[in-house]
Amino acid sequence: MPSCTVNHPLVAHKLSLLRDISTNSKDFRDLIRELTMYLTYEATRDWELEKTSVRTWEGRDVEAFRAKGIDPTIVPIFRAGIGMQEGFLQVIPTATISHIGFYRDEKTLLPQMYYAKLASRIAERKVYILDPMLATGGTTSAVCSYLKKHGCTDIKVLCILAAPEGLAKMDEDHPDVSILPAAIDSHLNEKGYIIPGLGDAGDRLFGTK
Repeated sequence: MPSCTVNHPLVAHKLSLLRDISTNSKDFRDLIRELTMYLTYEATRDWELEKTSVRTWEGRDVEAFRAKGIDPTIVPIFRAGIGMQEGFLQVIPTATISHIGFYRDEKTLLPQMYYAKLASRIAERKVYILDPMLATGGTTSAVCSYLKKHGCTDIKVLCILAAPEGLAKMDEDHPDVSILPAAIDSHLNEKGYIIPGLGDAGDRLFGTK
Protein backbone atom coordinates (compact mmCIF):
# COMPACT_ATOMS: atom_id res chain seq x y z
CA MET A 1 0.00 0.00 0.00
CA PRO A 2 1.70 3.22 -1.10
CA SER A 3 1.54 5.86 1.63
CA CYS A 4 3.58 9.00 2.08
CA THR A 5 3.19 12.24 3.95
CA VAL A 6 3.10 15.68 2.35
CA ASN A 7 6.48 17.21 3.17
CA HIS A 8 5.90 20.95 2.99
CA PRO A 9 6.55 23.80 5.46
CA LEU A 10 3.01 25.16 5.14
CA VAL A 11 1.57 21.73 5.94
CA ALA A 12 3.72 21.47 9.07
CA HIS A 13 2.71 25.00 10.10
CA LYS A 14 -1.02 24.38 9.70
CA LEU A 15 -0.80 21.01 11.44
CA SER A 16 0.68 22.77 14.47
CA LEU A 17 -2.29 25.14 14.54
CA LEU A 18 -4.70 22.19 14.27
CA ARG A 19 -3.12 20.44 17.23
CA ASP A 20 -3.41 23.59 19.39
CA ILE A 21 -6.41 23.11 21.69
CA SER A 22 -6.98 26.88 21.72
CA THR A 23 -7.80 26.92 17.97
CA ASN A 24 -11.54 27.66 17.68
CA SER A 25 -13.99 25.78 15.44
CA LYS A 26 -14.04 28.42 12.70
CA ASP A 27 -10.24 28.43 12.37
CA PHE A 28 -10.15 24.64 12.70
CA ARG A 29 -12.55 24.30 9.75
CA ASP A 30 -10.47 26.72 7.68
CA LEU A 31 -7.28 24.78 8.42
CA ILE A 32 -8.88 21.45 7.50
CA ARG A 33 -10.09 22.98 4.23
CA GLU A 34 -6.65 24.42 3.42
CA LEU A 35 -4.82 21.20 4.22
CA THR A 36 -7.28 19.23 2.10
CA MET A 37 -6.44 21.48 -0.84
CA TYR A 38 -2.75 20.56 -0.45
CA LEU A 39 -3.61 16.87 -0.16
CA THR A 40 -5.79 17.05 -3.27
CA TYR A 41 -2.96 18.61 -5.22
CA GLU A 42 -0.60 15.79 -4.22
CA ALA A 43 -3.20 13.03 -4.69
CA THR A 44 -3.83 14.06 -8.31
CA ARG A 45 -0.17 14.27 -9.29
CA ASP A 46 -0.46 10.97 -11.19
CA TRP A 47 -3.44 12.00 -13.31
CA GLU A 48 -3.15 11.10 -16.97
CA LEU A 49 -3.48 13.93 -19.50
CA GLU A 50 -4.68 13.94 -23.08
CA LYS A 51 -3.80 16.39 -25.81
CA THR A 52 -6.27 18.97 -27.03
CA SER A 53 -6.08 22.44 -28.58
CA VAL A 54 -7.36 25.84 -27.53
CA ARG A 55 -7.91 29.11 -29.37
CA THR A 56 -5.68 31.80 -27.84
CA TRP A 57 -6.31 35.52 -27.46
CA GLU A 58 -4.60 36.19 -30.79
CA GLY A 59 -6.80 33.76 -32.70
CA ARG A 60 -4.34 30.86 -33.04
CA ASP A 61 -4.94 27.23 -32.09
CA VAL A 62 -2.22 25.92 -29.77
CA GLU A 63 -1.58 22.52 -28.19
CA ALA A 64 -2.92 22.12 -24.68
CA PHE A 65 -3.70 19.36 -22.21
CA ARG A 66 -6.66 18.29 -20.12
CA ALA A 67 -7.37 15.56 -17.59
CA LYS A 68 -8.29 12.27 -19.20
CA GLY A 69 -11.46 10.45 -18.22
CA ILE A 70 -14.61 11.49 -16.39
CA ASP A 71 -14.72 13.59 -13.23
CA PRO A 72 -13.62 11.93 -9.97
CA THR A 73 -15.87 11.38 -6.99
CA ILE A 74 -15.23 12.05 -3.32
CA VAL A 75 -16.51 10.02 -0.39
CA PRO A 76 -16.45 12.12 2.81
CA ILE A 77 -16.72 9.73 5.76
CA PHE A 78 -19.42 10.98 8.13
CA ARG A 79 -19.11 13.08 10.22
CA ALA A 80 -15.66 14.63 10.18
CA GLY A 81 -15.00 13.89 6.52
CA ILE A 82 -17.54 16.55 5.60
CA GLY A 83 -15.03 19.12 6.81
CA MET A 84 -12.65 18.10 4.01
CA GLN A 85 -15.24 18.26 1.24
CA GLU A 86 -15.00 21.99 0.51
CA GLY A 87 -11.21 21.90 0.25
CA PHE A 88 -11.28 19.16 -2.37
CA LEU A 89 -14.03 20.89 -4.35
CA GLN A 90 -12.12 24.15 -4.40
CA VAL A 91 -9.38 22.35 -6.34
CA ILE A 92 -11.70 20.15 -8.46
CA PRO A 93 -15.16 21.76 -8.44
CA THR A 94 -16.54 19.29 -10.99
CA ALA A 95 -16.01 16.28 -8.70
CA THR A 96 -19.16 14.38 -7.81
CA ILE A 97 -19.98 13.56 -4.19
CA SER A 98 -20.78 10.03 -3.03
CA HIS A 99 -22.09 9.48 0.50
CA ILE A 100 -21.53 6.41 2.65
CA GLY A 101 -22.45 6.43 6.33
CA PHE A 102 -21.27 3.99 8.99
CA TYR A 103 -21.76 3.78 12.74
CA ARG A 104 -19.93 1.60 15.26
CA ASP A 105 -22.01 -1.20 16.79
CA GLU A 106 -21.72 -0.84 20.57
CA LYS A 107 -21.66 -4.60 21.13
CA THR A 108 -19.40 -5.82 18.35
CA LEU A 109 -17.48 -2.51 17.88
CA LEU A 110 -17.64 -3.23 14.15
CA PRO A 111 -18.72 -0.60 11.59
CA GLN A 112 -22.31 -0.92 10.35
CA MET A 113 -23.52 0.89 7.24
CA TYR A 114 -26.70 2.95 7.54
CA TYR A 115 -26.65 4.98 4.31
CA ALA A 116 -25.13 4.88 0.83
CA LYS A 117 -25.67 6.98 -2.28
CA LEU A 118 -22.99 6.62 -4.91
CA ALA A 119 -22.23 8.74 -7.95
CA SER A 120 -23.35 7.41 -11.32
CA ARG A 121 -20.76 5.40 -13.26
CA ILE A 122 -18.66 5.23 -10.09
CA ALA A 123 -16.70 2.21 -11.34
CA GLU A 124 -15.26 4.45 -14.08
CA ARG A 125 -14.20 7.23 -11.71
CA LYS A 126 -11.21 7.89 -9.54
CA VAL A 127 -12.45 7.73 -5.95
CA TYR A 128 -11.08 9.84 -3.10
CA ILE A 129 -12.12 8.94 0.45
CA LEU A 130 -11.93 11.92 2.81
CA ASP A 131 -11.43 11.38 6.55
CA PRO A 132 -9.38 13.69 8.80
CA MET A 133 -8.31 10.84 11.10
CA LEU A 134 -7.26 7.35 10.00
CA ALA A 135 -7.24 5.79 13.47
CA THR A 136 -8.12 2.08 13.71
CA GLY A 137 -8.87 1.94 9.98
CA GLY A 138 -12.04 -0.10 10.52
CA THR A 139 -14.50 2.31 8.94
CA THR A 140 -12.16 3.25 6.09
CA SER A 141 -11.61 -0.42 5.31
CA ALA A 142 -15.37 -1.05 5.30
CA VAL A 143 -15.92 1.89 2.93
CA CYS A 144 -13.24 0.52 0.57
CA SER A 145 -14.88 -2.91 0.61
CA TYR A 146 -18.25 -1.41 -0.26
CA LEU A 147 -16.77 0.65 -3.10
CA LYS A 148 -14.98 -2.37 -4.53
CA LYS A 149 -18.26 -4.31 -4.54
CA HIS A 150 -19.52 -1.60 -6.86
CA GLY A 151 -16.59 -1.97 -9.23
CA CYS A 152 -14.23 0.75 -8.01
CA THR A 153 -10.58 -0.01 -8.73
CA ASP A 154 -8.87 3.40 -8.36
CA ILE A 155 -9.26 4.43 -4.71
CA LYS A 156 -7.20 6.82 -2.59
CA VAL A 157 -7.63 7.91 1.01
CA LEU A 158 -6.86 11.50 1.97
CA CYS A 159 -6.46 12.14 5.71
CA ILE A 160 -4.96 14.81 7.91
CA LEU A 161 -3.49 12.36 10.44
CA ALA A 162 -2.91 8.61 10.34
CA ALA A 163 -1.96 6.16 13.07
CA PRO A 164 0.35 3.20 12.37
CA GLU A 165 -2.47 0.87 13.47
CA GLY A 166 -4.81 2.27 10.85
CA LEU A 167 -2.19 2.06 8.14
CA ALA A 168 -1.49 -1.55 9.08
CA LYS A 169 -5.21 -2.37 8.93
CA MET A 170 -5.53 -0.86 5.47
CA ASP A 171 -2.35 -2.60 4.30
CA GLU A 172 -3.82 -5.92 5.41
CA ASP A 173 -7.32 -5.41 4.00
CA HIS A 174 -6.65 -3.21 0.96
CA PRO A 175 -2.99 -3.20 -0.11
CA ASP A 176 -4.03 -1.71 -3.46
CA VAL A 177 -5.49 1.48 -1.92
CA SER A 178 -3.14 4.47 -1.63
CA ILE A 179 -3.14 6.46 1.62
CA LEU A 180 -2.08 10.11 1.64
CA PRO A 181 -1.84 11.59 5.16
CA ALA A 182 -0.50 15.01 6.02
CA ALA A 183 1.31 13.33 8.96
CA ILE A 184 1.69 9.91 10.60
CA ASP A 185 1.45 10.10 14.38
CA SER A 186 2.82 7.82 17.09
CA HIS A 187 0.03 5.43 18.15
CA LEU A 188 -3.55 4.99 19.37
CA ASN A 189 -4.45 5.27 23.05
CA GLU A 190 -6.74 2.82 24.86
CA LYS A 191 -9.81 4.69 23.60
CA GLY A 192 -8.71 4.60 19.98
CA TYR A 193 -7.63 8.24 19.75
CA ILE A 194 -4.56 9.17 17.73
CA ILE A 195 -1.61 10.32 19.89
CA PRO A 196 -0.54 13.12 19.88
CA GLY A 197 -3.36 13.76 17.41
CA LEU A 198 -5.67 16.73 17.67
CA GLY A 199 -8.63 15.38 19.67
CA ASP A 200 -12.04 14.54 18.22
CA ALA A 201 -11.97 16.09 14.74
CA GLY A 202 -15.76 16.06 14.40
CA ASP A 203 -16.33 17.87 17.69
CA ARG A 204 -13.68 20.44 16.92
CA LEU A 205 -15.03 21.00 13.40
CA PHE A 206 -18.63 21.48 14.44
CA GLY A 207 -18.26 22.84 17.97
CA THR A 208 -19.91 19.84 19.63
CA LYS A 209 -18.93 17.70 22.61
